[in-house]
Amino acid sequence: MCTAATYKTKDFYFGRTLDYEFSYGDEVTVTPRNFPLRFRNGEVIDNHYGIIGMAYIAQNHPLYYDAVNEAGLCIAGLNFVGNACYGKPIQGKDNVAQFEFIPWLLCKCATVKEARLLLDNINITDTPFSDALPVAQLHWIIADKSQAITVESVKDGIHVYPNPVGVLTNNPPFEFQMMALNNYMHLSSKSPENSFSADLSLTAYSRGMGGLGLPGDLSSQSRFVRTSFVKMNSVSGSGEAESVSQFFHILGSVDQQRGCCDVGGGKYEITIYTSCCNADKGIYYYTCYDNHQINAVNMQSENLDGSELIRYPLIQNEQINYMN
Repeated sequence: MCTAATYKTKDFYFGRTLDYEFSYGDEVTVTPRNFPLRFRNGEVIDNHYGIIGMAYIAQNHPLYYDAVNEAGLCIAGLNFVGNACYGKPIQGKDNVAQFEFIPWLLCKCATVKEARLLLDNINITDTPFSDALPVAQLHWIIADKSQAITVESVKDGIHVYPNPVGVLTNNPPFEFQMMALNNYMHLSSKSPENSFSADLSLTAYSRGMGGLGLPGDLSSQSRFVRTSFVKMNSVSGSGEAESVSQFFHILGSVDQQRGCCDVGGGKYEITIYTSCCNADKGIYYYTCYDNHQINAVNMQSENLDGSELIRYPLIQNEQINYMN
């Protein structure tokens, strides 16, 4: 289970939590412009936009969970189990395997508008990366500084939804996630006024009572509502440090703690990592479950004209600043 969000101050920010019971060995990965991207449909792209994001590297291929290209286009894939449906290759379509979807769009497109045009002819296929890595059931949020969309490949085809809140979690399908926000239109960051009865003298006895009813459980629908409320009411300065700090606080509202989501076999779903990327500057920030220090990799500090993947293993251990 995961949560992705956008945030805009002076710059545009994009990131996500990855919530699962184990890690494949994720790394912050830069795919430079001249790293050959070979797709299962036979297409090879030798020169493209530089990309930075979180990936599992298999056979020297970046399997991105979330990524941003140097033009500022951002994508994250989130679990969509039971609803995602992919097809077999179709002649005349752009056949793209599910695991290739993120790099395929990011190497070609600079904006959501450009991506939307390519989506008109795409067929996301059920081709697995390997026998050891079966097809993941995902849907995606795609965003730039101007807009966000959600893409879902289901039994009756590919659906592209405008995403006005810039948030995505898992199930149910996105149109139902958005519909559920109507149940919470009464929530407010301000103290409530008595509308219960004019005959009763009712007053707020605590700060924060405008948010009474905001769901606090770990289900994907509740996380969507909570992240949307926190993000849409979020206030911060426009500087880099203030913006990044606030973004981590937004996603921190749905952080998953070990022990609260038992998936059986002595395993628990936790927030393995949380990311925040300044999409304008190409700086990828992250924290881990056992390391709350914010670490950063700047794509612009690398040789983006190179032809080899640039990999940064995650710093997993807690970094504590002892003051005496």
